Amino acid sequence: MGYASTRSAALTGLTAHVIDVEADAAPGDAELHLVGLPELSVWPARTRIRAAILNSGTSWLDARITVSVSPVIPVYDAAADLALAVALLAAAGVIPPERIAGRVFLGELALDGQIRPIRGVLPMVAAAVRAGISRVVVPAECAPEAAQVPGAVVMPVTRLADVLDQLRHGAFRDHHCQEPEPAPSSSFAVDLAEVPGNQAARRALEVCAAGGHHLFLSGDGPVTMLAERLPGIMPPLTDEAAREVAEIYSLAGRSHRAQGITPPLSAPHHSETPAAIFGSVAGNRPGALSLAHRGVLHLADAPEFARPVLDGLCRPMDSGQVHLSGQGRSVRYPGRFTLVLDARPCPCLERRRCACTPEVRRRYRARLALLLSRVAVRAPVKWGDRAARAGEPSATVAARVLAARVRAAHRLAETPWRTNAEIPAPDLHTRFPVASEAAELLRSAVNTGLVTADGLPRLLRVAWTLADLRGADRPQFDDAAGALELWKGADDDGAR
Repeated sequence: MGYASTRSAALTGLTAHVIDVEADAAPGDAELHLVGLPELSVWPARTRIRAAILNSGTSWLDARITVSVSPVIPVYDAAADLALAVALLAAAGVIPPERIAGRVFLGELALDGQIRPIRGVLPMVAAAVRAGISRVVVPAECAPEAAQVPGAVVMPVTRLADVLDQLRHGAFRDHHCQEPEPAPSSSFAVDLAEVPGNQAARRALEVCAAGGHHLFLSGDGPVTMLAERLPGIMPPLTDEAAREVAEIYSLAGRSHRAQGITPPLSAPHHSETPAAIFGSVAGNRPGALSLAHRGVLHLADAPEFARPVLDGLCRPMDSGQVHLSGQGRSVRYPGRFTLVLDARPCPCLERRRCACTPEVRRRYRARLALLLSRVAVRAPVKWGDRAARAGEPSATVAARVLAARVRAAHRLAETPWRTNAEIPAPDLHTRFPVASEAAELLRSAVNTGLVTADGLPRLLRVAWTLADLRGADRPQFDDAAGALELWKGADDDGAR
């Protein structure tokens, strides 16, 4: 009978923190008390731990055992099962208490003693390393993902019995994970040269990739082909951004590389629920918006999405975060993405048999009015001449985009922003003014009602991107005119 302590980790949204797991074994009736867990999770956790211990060749302990978790976990996702089990066994003298110190234990216990994989192992291992604990015991299936964290010494395990055997004999094998092989600069097997015609839409894609602007594609042409090729012309993610993306995918239960990857593409179907789009507080799962972080979110047939989804997109588009509340708590997930909306002129799937009136078309496109007020780049998309000469390949466009991003990064080096689309409106007038002729042209567009006052900052950001693409120090008259053309770019067939 005695006392033992070890460490585990827990998640709140995407934020991970290390938790202390203490266990005390005292004479008395054979009972197990869990302290510091949500009330509804105490009984399932106690049942799993008891069954896993019994099925691992260890008799149940004839003692009164109390296991405490600190700080209190608001939501228990079973990632601390393994830590709870080894702590109580160490307190009861089954394994030496000193051998569980200095390690973080992560893993869900099955009733037969198997250690199941968990979601969010990447941010949890990163939190352990930040806390100065490099040795982390994880489920074997999660080991390759955990190995992406610099400085982590990962110990993969498959069964509780194996963990106990290694701890008893002091032969816990520390596996220094190998550095993953560099990923190719672009993992997409699609190319812009495959898209027929649509030079205006191709130009719009290039501008959005260079500046991080949102895009609206109008028409019944190859909109999906264009959206799928946008990540391929965007610069590869920086190491910091790649780690952010990898942690989001880890929390979603998907593996993802944390180095040298192409920006992600998330394309939810319009039939998906708001929880699938924005994320869930109850399940602590990011949604499609967060899976598009630092990449592209494509909403095909955008007017078909539910009204709560369309209206709920506005705040993440402005803030770069998804804020969810419910069940007495709130979580935030990252959501800095480039939005690609596309819409047909009317609800009909067959244009040749279309009998929609102008009013039907107007109401169909009006569902996007709130979103389109935040979209500065628009382009028509039509099926071009398939026999026409192929356009520029993605590699050529990506080189221009990268050069523009480098210019923008140099200009924004002393700011918290990465792309032109992130610059706040006040700074566009004070820190980054455009040429006087360009400013006058855009002001006249506002005065004549062509552009709203809220739309002016978006046009200024696009003008800066056009200047970056042509290698200029600041936007001139032609850049402002180009921004206006992109603003008016969608076709007139009910588009606006």
